[in-house]
Amino acid sequence: MSVAPPSICDFGWKAVDFELPGIDGQRHTLESVRGANGTVVMFICNHCPYVKSIGTRLAEDIRALQAKGIGAVAIMSNDTDGYPEDSFDNMKIYAGKYGFSFPYVIDKTQEIGRAYDAKCTPDFFGFNADLELQYRGRLDDSGSRPPKPDSRRELVEAMEQIARTGKGPTDQIASIGCSIKWR
Repeated sequence: MSVAPPSICDFGWKAVDFELPGIDGQRHTLESVRGANGTVVMFICNHCPYVKSIGTRLAEDIRALQAKGIGAVAIMSNDTDGYPEDSFDNMKIYAGKYGFSFPYVIDKTQEIGRAYDAKCTPDFFGFNADLELQYRGRLDDSGSRPPKPDSRRELVEAMEQIARTGKGPTDQIASIGCSIKWR
């Protein structure tokens, strides 16, 4: 496992469209996951200890955001030949375990992961209603540990601000996690 921090937020960068197969048997596009008040595009996988540690909180936080008109999608861009725990079948198991209410899609070619310059899992991109990047940060301060009782829900707070104002917070802390497993 290598740990790689993502880049800082490039405010205003436009979301890249995609069409990827989901574990639900459907093909999902940026437009199909887009929310009226913003959209979260996240890069996750099944094997990373950082992602494993946030499964329950991630599902809860995204459900809270969806209730506020914010769409979401999780993209798995890792090389599944080198990391079979990240296989499509295991994606179904992982999403089922945590009750994901959002599409979990696979990026077999890794084209979308590269287009977004995804660096690690998890890597969160928060877009406003115009699909302009306003947040590139972490879920919270827990890393791969359980959250502290006073941990802020940084992704939720940022996306709520984006939904209200169209702008993300100026202070953002990059996510940390396992590097994307490129071919």
